[in-house]
Amino acid sequence: MSGLDEVVVTAQKRETNLQETPISIAVLTTESLENRQAISLGSLSDGAIPSLRVAPFVGRSSALNIGIRGVGASFDANQPARDAGVGIYVDGVFLGRAQGLGTALLDVERIEVLKGPQGTLFGRNTQGGAVSIVTRAPSGDFRLDARVGTSNFGGRNAVVHLDLPQIGDVSFKIDGVMNERDGSTENAVAGTTDFNSWDKTGFRLTALWKPSEQLDIQYAYDNSKDVTTPYHAQLLIPGPFASPLQRDGATLARREKSILGGEQADSVGKTSGHTLVLNWAINESTRLRSISSYRELDQSQLDQGLIDAISTFAPNRPFARYSVANVGQEQSSQELQLIGDTGGLQYVVGAFFYEESVNDDAQSPQLNLWNATGTAYTTNPATTPLDLTKIVIDRASKANTESIGVFGQMTWTPESLTQLHLTAGARYTEDSKDGKLFLVNGAAAPFSFDSSWSRVDPMATVAWDFSDDLMGYAKWSTGFRAGGANSRSLSYRAFAPEEVEAAELGLKSEFFSNRLRLNLALFDASIKDKQMDFFFPFVVGGSQRTVSDTTNATTEGKSKGLEVEIMAVPVDNLTVGFNYTRLTADPILAPNPYVTGNPLARVLPLYAPRNAGSASVDYAISLGESRLKMHLSGSWADGAYTSELEQTLTDKSVSMNARLSLVDLALPQLGATGEVSLWSRNLLDEEYLFYKSVSSTLGTYGIFNEPRTYGLELRLRFGESR
Repeated sequence: MSGLDEVVVTAQKRETNLQETPISIAVLTTESLENRQAISLGSLSDGAIPSLRVAPFVGRSSALNIGIRGVGASFDANQPARDAGVGIYVDGVFLGRAQGLGTALLDVERIEVLKGPQGTLFGRNTQGGAVSIVTRAPSGDFRLDARVGTSNFGGRNAVVHLDLPQIGDVSFKIDGVMNERDGSTENAVAGTTDFNSWDKTGFRLTALWKPSEQLDIQYAYDNSKDVTTPYHAQLLIPGPFASPLQRDGATLARREKSILGGEQADSVGKTSGHTLVLNWAINESTRLRSISSYRELDQSQLDQGLIDAISTFAPNRPFARYSVANVGQEQSSQELQLIGDTGGLQYVVGAFFYEESVNDDAQSPQLNLWNATGTAYTTNPATTPLDLTKIVIDRASKANTESIGVFGQMTWTPESLTQLHLTAGARYTEDSKDGKLFLVNGAAAPFSFDSSWSRVDPMATVAWDFSDDLMGYAKWSTGFRAGGANSRSLSYRAFAPEEVEAAELGLKSEFFSNRLRLNLALFDASIKDKQMDFFFPFVVGGSQRTVSDTTNATTEGKSKGLEVEIMAVPVDNLTVGFNYTRLTADPILAPNPYVTGNPLARVLPLYAPRNAGSASVDYAISLGESRLKMHLSGSWADGAYTSELEQTLTDKSVSMNARLSLVDLALPQLGATGEVSLWSRNLLDEEYLFYKSVSSTLGTYGIFNEPRTYGLELRLRFGESR
C-alpha cells in the first residue's frame, strides 16, 4: 500500500467520500473487524472507537448499553417502554431493542459510527449518534469465502459467504456463521453451565433483482440465535452480611471459579427479519429509495451471574436469586427517500413510519439455602427441582409504540463560490406510546399509560473547502429520545422525552499524496430532561425483585470534548492509526421518587471516560505471490461510572489485540486461494473491572474484562477476490 484507501460512507443517504462528508464519522471496515476478531457489536466494548462505549446490561451480554460522547447510555436500557439513546441500523433498518444486539455479525462491509445527534436523516432515538451497519450485497458472480477456526476455552467457529452466479436478472447470496465458546469462569456447582459462554449462529438469504439499469430490488431474510450465559460478578471486598464462604473467597484478582454456585441455564435470543429495499433511478439526477422491514425478537434471560455478589447471609435462609425474564418484540417500519442532485443543490426528502409491540415478564426464585453458620449450603427444597410454572411472576407488562416522521435535508454549493457548502435540514416526529403493567409483585395491577409527543429536530452545517485535501465545517443539530414508562416500578407513571442540542467544529485533511489523514472535532452537547432511573433502597431479606422508577432531570447536563483521528502510511505497506477522545461530562440533578419530598439527587454521566484512545499498526510483507500480514492494535480508557447514582469508577482499562495472517496462498489444485491466521484478543491478559459497585451491606463487587483469548483460523476463497 502506497497511500490510504478512499473510504466511502452513506451517512447522508448517498455515497460520499468520508473526507468530504462534514460529519464526525468513524468507520470499521471488514478487515478492521477481522483483525480484531470482532464477532458482534459486543466485541467493540474493548474501545476500538474511543468515543463509542459498548457495555452489557450489568453482566448480560444479550442486551447492550451503547453511548457516544457520553450521551445516549442508560443504566437500565432494556425497558420495554423505553428506547435507547443511540440508534442501531442494519442496511437502513432501525433496531428497536437493546436485546438482540449481541447476535453474530453477518458479512459486514463496514460499520459507520455517526457521532452526535442525527435527528434529521436517521431520526429515531439518535440523540447520542447512530451506528449504521452496512452488509455486503450479492455480486452476481460465483464467490465462496469459507473459514473455520478453533480457540481456547473450547472455542469453535465457521463462516460461509456464498455468491451464486446471476440467473437472468437475479443474483443470490447466502451467509452463515457459527461461533461458540465454553465459559471463562467455572460454576462452583459441578454439572451446571459455566459463566460467560456463548453459541452464536445465524444465516441470511439475499436476492437482488435488477431488471434494468434504473431499478434494483433487494430482498433479505435473516435469522439468528444467540445462546449465552452471564458474566460472573466477583466479590472483591465482602460486606457485613457476607457468609464465611464468601469472605474466604473474596479477592481483588480475577477468579477462575465462582465462590458459590447454582443452576445456570442458557439465555436464548432469537431474532429474525425481512427487509425489502427498492432503488429506482427516476432520471439522471433523482432517485427513489424504499426500505420496508418486519422483524421479530424473542429473548429469554436466566441470570445467576450475581450469585457471589448479592447473596447475603442469614442462618438457614434462602439465597441465590435467579433472575428469570422474557422479552418478546415485533416491529415493522417503512421509509421512503427521494434523493436528488442538480449540481449546485443536493437534497434528501422522505417519510418514516415505525410500529412496535413489546412484552416482558420476570420471576426471581431463590435456588439455595444457607446452613446455620454460612459455611455450607444446599439447594432450596422449595425450588428444587426448579419448575418456573410454579414460581410467581413478579412483574409483567406490554408496551406499544407508533412513530411517524417527515424529514428533509439539502446542501447548496453556490456556482460562484464552489468552496462553500451550506446544509440545512429538519425532521418532524410524532411519537405515540401506550402500555399496561399487568402484574406487580405477583398481584394483578391496574396501571397503564398512554402518552404522545411531537417535535421538530433541525440541523445546519457550514463547510468550506480550503483545498482539495483540506475541509473545515461547523455543525449544529438536535436529537431526542422518546418518553415512556418503567415496568419495574410500582406506579408505571410516564416520563418525558430526553433532548440533546449539540454544536461541533471539525477539520478533515489529507497530506503527502494521501499518506497522512488527520481529522479533528470539537463538540459541545447540552442534555435536557435526562431520563434517570432510581432504585428502591435494598433491604436485606426484603423483596426479591428489582424495583425502580424513572424521572426526568431538572437541570441541564453538558458533554464536551475533543476527538483526534490520525491514519498514516509512512512507508509502503505500513499503516499506523491513532484515535483519541477527551471528554468532560457533568453530573446533573433529578428528583428521587423514593425519598420523602422527592429531593434532587446527583446523577452521574454513564460510560464517559475522561480520556480514551486506540492505536493500530498494520504491516504486509510480500512473499512471492503470497503476503504476510501483521496487525497489532491497542486501546485504553480512564475509569467511568456504570451507575448514575453511585460514586464508583471502574478501573482504567488497557487491552491489546493481534493477528498474524499468511494470505493469498495459491491452491491451483482447488482453484482457490488460502489463508492461515493466528489471532489474540487481550494479548497481554490484562485484568480490569469494566463494572464496579460498592454497597454498605453487600460489599464491593465487579465484573472483570475477558481474559486472553487466542485461536487459529483457516480460510479458503473461490472465485473473484472479495
